[in-house]
Amino acid sequence: MGAVDELNQAWGIEGILNFKLGKGEMPVIEISNAFAQANIALQGAHILSFVPKGEKELIWMSEDATFAAGKSLRGGVPICWPWFGPHASDSSLPGHGPARTANWKPVASKSLDDGRTSISLEMQQNEQIKAVCGHALSVQLTIIVGKSLEISLQTTNLGDASFTLGQALHTYFNVSDVRKVNIEGLEGCEYLDKVEGSVRKKQEGAVTITQETDRVYVNTGNQMRIVDAGMNRTIVIRNQGSASAIVWNPWLETAAKMGDLGQDGYLNMLCVETANALDDVVELASGATHTMAAEYCIERV
Repeated sequence: MGAVDELNQAWGIEGILNFKLGKGEMPVIEISNAFAQANIALQGAHILSFVPKGEKELIWMSEDATFAAGKSLRGGVPICWPWFGPHASDSSLPGHGPARTANWKPVASKSLDDGRTSISLEMQQNEQIKAVCGHALSVQLTIIVGKSLEISLQTTNLGDASFTLGQALHTYFNVSDVRKVNIEGLEGCEYLDKVEGSVRKKQEGAVTITQETDRVYVNTGNQMRIVDAGMNRTIVIRNQGSASAIVWNPWLETAAKMGDLGQDGYLNMLCVETANALDDVVELASGATHTMAAEYCIERV
């Protein structure tokens, strides 16, 4: 029996949740229920797609993404954990931590009473990952597919000392034209403008994208909205257990240097990330658990 067959036997749900080999022979979870369809790669517990019934794709994936073992995927929902950006004291460690390229294993799957589908994945801890993290941690991701996409990232400190936890759901949203969307919900928040040397600014009005944008907003609320008139929809982002948000679009010149964003891909993607970063990292006591969660849904304009 092959690995995919074993996964289906242990965690598959007939007609609803199925494991298969995707691009690059990467194991992928396919979920299809009365509300939506979704695909999730086991590498990185990486959500590749979420399409509510009767709607267009919510998640953006690059046509030029590289599907290979140990390589991060361009697009979808990469998990930045247990730090966001470069490591605070060791630049040789992987940016955004090891979670987005690690292998994850299913630990639970269920059809909920209301028709939604739940899958929980745990990051497999090998010696290399333990060395990179430098601390005894466990992390589990639960994804619930219904009319909305619910994502919950749970971290437990298994060590004897406290741990400073940074994290983000680095979600790439599919938009009609990034130059014509507005992001609401960050009005009045302070942010670090990384394009301009991390100078601290204050957001006035809705966020618009007219050039390369890389901002870390701090002390944010629990809801943001991507208003996309071109698709006649608003993507609503609700979050819990987080107090930061990252807004990112590489724009033309940086996108061209990246090599895996696709032809003019930057125009159709917008990262609005639920996070704990900078001022808002979590001091996780020994034995404590922290849960950061996000929910994405579509409202018609």
